Amino acid sequence: MNKLVNFTLEAGEFGLVEILSLFCGLALFLYGMEVMGDSLKKSAGNSLKAILGKMTSNPIKGFLLGLAVTLVIQSSSATTVMVVGFVNSGTMTLLQSVGVIIGANVGTAVTAWLTALNSLGGEQGESLVGILSWLKPDSWVPIVAVIGICLIMFVKRGRKKDIGAILLGFAVLMTGMTMMSDAVAPLKHNETFTNILTMFSNPVLGILAGIVLTAIIQSSSASVGILQALTATGAISFGAAIPIVMGQNIGTCVTAMISSLGANKNGKRAAVIHLSFNVIGVVAVSVLFYSINAIFGCFNGLIGGFTNAWDIAIIHTVFKLICVALIGPFYKQLERLSKLIVRDKKDENETNSLLDERLLGTPAIAVERATQVARTMATLSGKAIADAISLLENFDAKVADSVRDVEGKVDVLEDTIGSYLVKLSACELDSADSEQVTKLLHIIGDYERISDHAVNIVESAEEMKDKKLSFSPEAKRELATLAAAVTEILAITEAAFASNDVNTAADIEPLEQVVDELRDKIRLNHIMRLQKSECTIEHGFVLSDLLTNFERVADHCSNIGGCVIEISAYDALDMHKYLAGVRDGSGDYEEKCELFRSKYAL
Repeated sequence: MNKLVNFTLEAGEFGLVEILSLFCGLALFLYGMEVMGDSLKKSAGNSLKAILGKMTSNPIKGFLLGLAVTLVIQSSSATTVMVVGFVNSGTMTLLQSVGVIIGANVGTAVTAWLTALNSLGGEQGESLVGILSWLKPDSWVPIVAVIGICLIMFVKRGRKKDIGAILLGFAVLMTGMTMMSDAVAPLKHNETFTNILTMFSNPVLGILAGIVLTAIIQSSSASVGILQALTATGAISFGAAIPIVMGQNIGTCVTAMISSLGANKNGKRAAVIHLSFNVIGVVAVSVLFYSINAIFGCFNGLIGGFTNAWDIAIIHTVFKLICVALIGPFYKQLERLSKLIVRDKKDENETNSLLDERLLGTPAIAVERATQVARTMATLSGKAIADAISLLENFDAKVADSVRDVEGKVDVLEDTIGSYLVKLSACELDSADSEQVTKLLHIIGDYERISDHAVNIVESAEEMKDKKLSFSPEAKRELATLAAAVTEILAITEAAFASNDVNTAADIEPLEQVVDELRDKIRLNHIMRLQKSECTIEHGFVLSDLLTNFERVADHCSNIGGCVIEISAYDALDMHKYLAGVRDGSGDYEEKCELFRSKYAL
């Protein structure tokens, strides 16, 4: 108890108020980092999509990819959790993930340089004169905060509002750093505190301290920032800082390891690669550094010196670059090591999680992944219709079963995507991503119904086979024409959805109009054949079902095309208004209708 009193009172200034200021500064620092990181993710949504769209097995490009993403979102933990999600969902291979993870480790070093700006205040700042005095955070952080709050309050939505949140988050972060530095400054002359820090000059204790601190707050950038704040005491030696920084790099792996608990074996392996890279790096650098110093004593002067915030940033960056130089060339061996640690199990039936919830932490990426899975659903629905149509001419029980299997898969996809999109809609989305979520929620329902109609067509084909019915040559020719039109409208719809192309989508409605006309003409022709006794009522029931299903498929394509046009071109979704507008007799619409009428004339 006496030691504690001595610790808090020995300097005559470090008491309860300073302790509260320290924790308040820490809270502001962590909150500012959270706000800035979330806003960066939101603002850089399209950039992230473009960057991650260039995933490659080339390790150098993978490294640059991980570096770029981490520079954008300022969190190696978030990038690695994203990578675990990608590997778990099958979007990224395990080998691709190695380079990205290594790049993420280096990218996070930038944050330390930003937080080091805080050291330009205080005693260092007193020596700055004239224009140079504006380099002090005390001079420009308030301006950043004012700009940020103005953008948040007076801009309704969009990128500028996100930039405001980034600026305000950064200002809060820097304010927290200042508070922490000011709170611990009285400890500069506290012998008890100095003795505690001296303990961490022991490499093992220093590494353990870095691991524990970073594991608790789950952010190496935050723990490095805390260490930088403590340098204000003037008691952090290089001998203590070096092992602590190395330990912080191991501690940051905790987030990805926790995230991988529910992942498949490759997702777990990606997290193990992250951990292995840092553990091997710490061991290798420690052995080299302390062995060379023990033999030659060339680092004794450095170890005994005291650090400032810039020194911590340098240590942090140099350590990461050395790790890349030592371990980077052995990226394939890292993949093999992860497979040795997380082994394949016999009779293991493991599937990829199509929509990994880890990606919800980066909504822009989650929206892109949901769109990719929806495109897969569109392709499956189109295949189901094509296979079902083929059964009308040549029935094959295996193909019929395949259509039903595909329809089951499409049902599962609709449930999966729908549930994922509902969760995604609760996240903070920018306007473009919000519109995409709305569009997907409408479109997946239409594609699910298209696959249902494929099964209906199969049932009609089965009925014809069981009852040994066969249409007349004229009816077959007419149905083939209608089937060709439906096949084309499906292809146009899938292309428009896949590329989000408004011009392609504009071809859907004229063709849907022609499909309606074909249905009416074929129905009328059947009645005429029925009057001539060329067909029977039984044929009529089957034909009516087929015509209805073909027409409904075209209707769903029309819904999808309208959805693409309305949301992409007008940022709204009003199908009634769209359909009324598109059929108002405009020359372009009528011209396309005539083109399709001549192409699919009976």
